[in-house]
Amino acid sequence: MPIILGIESSCDDTSAAVLQNDRILSNVIASQKVHEQYGGVVPELASRAHQQNIIPVIDAAISNAGIDKKDISAVAFTRGPGLLGSLLVGVSFAKSFSQALNIPLIDVNHLQAHVLSHFIKENDDSVVPQFPFLCLLVSGGHTQIVLLRDYFDMEIIGNTIDDAAGEAIDKAAKIMELGYPGGPIIDRLAKEGDPLKFKFATPNIKGYDYSFSGIKTSFLYFLRDNLVDNPNFIQENINDLCASIQHCIVSFLLKKLHKAMKDTGVKQVAIAGGVSANSYLRTQLTEMGRKNKWDVFVPKFQFCTDNAAMVAIAGYHKYLKGDFADLSLPPYTRGGY
Repeated sequence: MPIILGIESSCDDTSAAVLQNDRILSNVIASQKVHEQYGGVVPELASRAHQQNIIPVIDAAISNAGIDKKDISAVAFTRGPGLLGSLLVGVSFAKSFSQALNIPLIDVNHLQAHVLSHFIKENDDSVVPQFPFLCLLVSGGHTQIVLLRDYFDMEIIGNTIDDAAGEAIDKAAKIMELGYPGGPIIDRLAKEGDPLKFKFATPNIKGYDYSFSGIKTSFLYFLRDNLVDNPNFIQENINDLCASIQHCIVSFLLKKLHKAMKDTGVKQVAIAGGVSANSYLRTQLTEMGRKNKWDVFVPKFQFCTDNAAMVAIAGYHKYLKGDFADLSLPPYTRGGY
């Protein structure tokens, strides 16, 4: 029963988790508040905070799991993609930890880890997807439709050609001066608004690919034109604006996903990534699944945003294959699928 320590430091959350087989024993996350005043993640500040957080976070994860560090079978770490300075902290610690305990080192792709988070089990009753299935991976930096035939047999059949869905939501929040991170704020305000009140343009992209730059531009110009006539337009319509832009983005996401499900004939679908925490996306996908008789898998909130449990589960399945890394592997900021 291998025990895997997972380390995640790709952006602004320092996280460590311990899994025994595919069962979660602990998952500790330290978030960084320093970026709120800048309206986005500042890479240099993020890497400095990781250096301060990584040792206490890993210590807490091991302690919460009720194990000794000598019980750990292997250490899995996020190698990329992500911010280079942030990744270097996690990669360097993982290599040192591996050497100190003479245990295997496992490199993990951050995006694959998000998708594989659905295989984390909290108890014997945990239900996981069966292969093949489609996963809509939606975050601040990525929007993809992934076909999974096995744990590491993943094919990206749809991708964004420019911006990501999470980036578009955060940009809309920034335009309306709602604060950072904007996604949760828009989600909260949208619950009191009319999602059909305002319409925004969506691009006509072939296949299963996405584009969100045009939606951002449409939203910006819509506000610009209405503010000319009414300087208080945003304040007076804030709930409807949040609900409408959220509806526009979620509907676009699910339209492509529906097409992919229909064309592939797959009957199981999942969502993953930070935007999978969005309540409107979760309810709309669940309803679409009910109508089409699909099995829908929606992650628990603790596994939506960046976390080390997803790194550990990916590491566990690599451990079973004997797919280990060596100390020469550098982090990477892009790609790596």
